[in-house]
Amino acid sequence: MTEGGEFIRPIISSRREQQLMSNILITGGAGYIGSHVGKLLGRAGHRVVTLDNLSKGYAGAVLSGELVVGDTGDAALVSRLLARHAIDTVMHFAAWTIVPESLAQPLKYYQNNTSNARTLIECAVDAGVRQFIFSSTAAVYGSPSTSLCDENTATAPINPYGASKLMAEQMLRDACAASTMRHVILRYFNVAGSDPDGEIGQSTREATLLIKVACEAAVGARPGLAVFGTDYPTRDGTGVRDYIHVCDLAEAHRLGMEYLAAGGGSQTLNCGYGHGYSVREVLEMVGKISGRTLDITYGPRRAGDPPELVADSSRLQRVLDWRPQYANLQTIVETAYAWQCKLAEGRVVDGRAAS
Repeated sequence: MTEGGEFIRPIISSRREQQLMSNILITGGAGYIGSHVGKLLGRAGHRVVTLDNLSKGYAGAVLSGELVVGDTGDAALVSRLLARHAIDTVMHFAAWTIVPESLAQPLKYYQNNTSNARTLIECAVDAGVRQFIFSSTAAVYGSPSTSLCDENTATAPINPYGASKLMAEQMLRDACAASTMRHVILRYFNVAGSDPDGEIGQSTREATLLIKVACEAAVGARPGLAVFGTDYPTRDGTGVRDYIHVCDLAEAHRLGMEYLAAGGGSQTLNCGYGHGYSVREVLEMVGKISGRTLDITYGPRRAGDPPELVADSSRLQRVLDWRPQYANLQTIVETAYAWQCKLAEGRVVDGRAAS
C-alpha cells in the first residue's frame, strides 16, 4: 500500500539474486541506531558513507565505509558527498532525541531535526537521489486515545521533539511528491538492546531510555532510578511500552531500502513488535539478568505520558516482509546489559569494544 493508496509489492527476491549494491549516505551514523544500521549494510556489501558531527556519536562505532565529520545542515558538504560517492540512498538518523530537553530548548530541536532535515532533503532532490529512509518516532502520535497505534492513528505531538519530527516527515512527503525521489518513513517505538556480537552498543551519554538507565543502575553507573506513575490502568499500574531491539530495527531499514530499489512506493511504517512490557516487568528482567537489586524510587505520573503505547506493525511486516529475530524482553535486556558491563569495565574505546 503506497501512501496514495495503491499497493505495490516489489519482487525483492529477484533483486537479491542480482546482488545489486547501493551507495548509501548515513547521517548520524556514528550514533546508537545509525551505527547498527551501518554495520548491517556494510556486512551486506553495500557502500556506506557516514556523515556525523560526533556531538553524540563515536567514530569507533562506524564499522563500515568512510566517516566524514560534519553537519547535516551544511548544504555544500552534503552536496559534495552525494555527488562524489554517487549516492542513490540517504538514511537520515541525525537528530536530537531527548524529550525534556526539547521542552527546555525547542528551537534547538527545530533547527536540527526540522531545518537541517529540510537542507538534506533539498540536497538529495537536487542530486537525483532515488531513495530516502527517514528515522521518525512514535512521539508524533502524542498521547493517543488508543493503546495500539497504526499508521492512521491521529498525529498530535505533545512536545517539540515529536513536532520537529512530524514536520520533517511532511517536508519529505511533499518533496517526494514533487520529484522522482521515494521514501520510507520509519516511526520507532522504544528502541533498546545492543549488537549481539558485542562490537558496538548503546553508549549514549546522559541516556533517558528505561532499559539503558536500568542497566546503568545495575552496574553502578548511576545510584538508582525513578519510576513515574504506579496507578495507570495497566496490569501492574506502571506504563506499558513496545520495546524493539535495535538490530531488528536495523533490518527494517535494510528491507525498506530494498523495497524502494525494487520499485516500491513511498511508505510510512510503524516499528515495534505489537506487544508491550510494563516498567515493572522491565526492571524485574534487568534485576534477573544482572543479579542485582536495583535502587528504585516511585513518584507520580508525568504529564503527557500515556498509560500504554504499542505499535501495530502489521503494515511493516506485510509490505517489507519484516520478520523480527529478537522480539523478546530477555534478549533485549541481555544484549543491553552485556554492553553496559563492557562500558563499566573500560572495555569500550570510542564507541567500539576493545579487542
